[in-house]
Amino acid sequence: MSKRLVDIEDELLRKASDALGATTMKEAVNRSLAEVVAAALRRRHVERLESMEGLGLSYSEVMDSAWR
Repeated sequence: MSKRLVDIEDELLRKASDALGATTMKEAVNRSLAEVVAAALRRRHVERLESMEGLGLSYSEVMDSAWR
């Protein structure tokens, strides 16, 4: 883990801390970053579902063996 010197908006940090239930600045920042990464992954999963990318649902052999 690296130490960083960054400027953080006080009100934004307070709101993030409240939303996350974080009790320290470090916890608020780390959990906020984790939430951003998780949200990006969720968006990617939604995009894959919308495009049906990699699901194999267009292949008859996949659909023929699907439980109905």
